[in-house]
Amino acid sequence: MTEPVRLKNAVTDKDHLWGGPEAPITLVEYGNFECLDCGRTFPVIKELQKMLGDNLRFVYRHFPTVRTHPHAMRAAEAAEAAAAQGKFWEMHDQLFTHQRALEDHSLSRYAKRIGLDTQKFTRELTEHTFLNQIEADYQRALLDEHITGTPTLYFNEVRYTGASDLPGFLVAVKEADPEGRIKLRRGRGVRALFNGLLHRGKD
Repeated sequence: MTEPVRLKNAVTDKDHLWGGPEAPITLVEYGNFECLDCGRTFPVIKELQKMLGDNLRFVYRHFPTVRTHPHAMRAAEAAEAAAAQGKFWEMHDQLFTHQRALEDHSLSRYAKRIGLDTQKFTRELTEHTFLNQIEADYQRALLDEHITGTPTLYFNEVRYTGASDLPGFLVAVKEADPEGRIKLRRGRGVRALFNGLLHRGKD
């Protein structure tokens, strides 16, 4: 049996985090805002977040492959500039929702839309304030995690290689929670949907 590939760079407070450390499931994504596969995974993760609520902690890490995605690095810089103003996730969602429009004028429009200080945002993009940080994170992912493409996903530090759809993710969630720590919101509908999708994922 092949040993699972495990995450080497542990999640820390320096990561972009959605959800608390007490969550029984941590999903780490190495992503690229211009990658269409990441774009297709984006709404699936959103649905998983909605279903699991406090049971899920989501971590996003940049992996901008600039040779194949010329706007990826600029978009990552925009996300970091938004993070500096406390709005990483708002920019993250804008970039994935509009990932075919990642030129500077579009990035400025998203910054205004989510309520950033646009002068500060533009200055930090112009000065490439976060470029070295993103490039260092990219190299760490490349050398330590041996990541070659996006999205690369980990459930509780184990690399996920299944389908990027909700049934597949729910199977991974169940496998990552052998102790049954997940507590869904009350309501038979949510639990029935969860169990139904798990069953479909096994077919």
